[in-house]
Amino acid sequence: MNTAALSEFKLQVTGMTCGGCANAVTRIVKRADPDADVKVDLSAGRVDALTSADIHGLAEAITKAGYAATPLA
Repeated sequence: MNTAALSEFKLQVTGMTCGGCANAVTRIVKRADPDADVKVDLSAGRVDALTSADIHGLAEAITKAGYAATPLA
């Protein structure tokens, strides 16, 4: 179990069109923090995560994978 502080993050992610896209984004977050709790709302284009990973690092990794990810306030 990761002992770093957990934060709840919300990302707007565009370019996800199917369940495979949602799974790919989930894997990216889990790669950064295997203990993360990730929820992807495909129709809203939103990712909610409870994680110890850095939100900006996650957004960058998701963007590098071909999706446009922007942290939400």
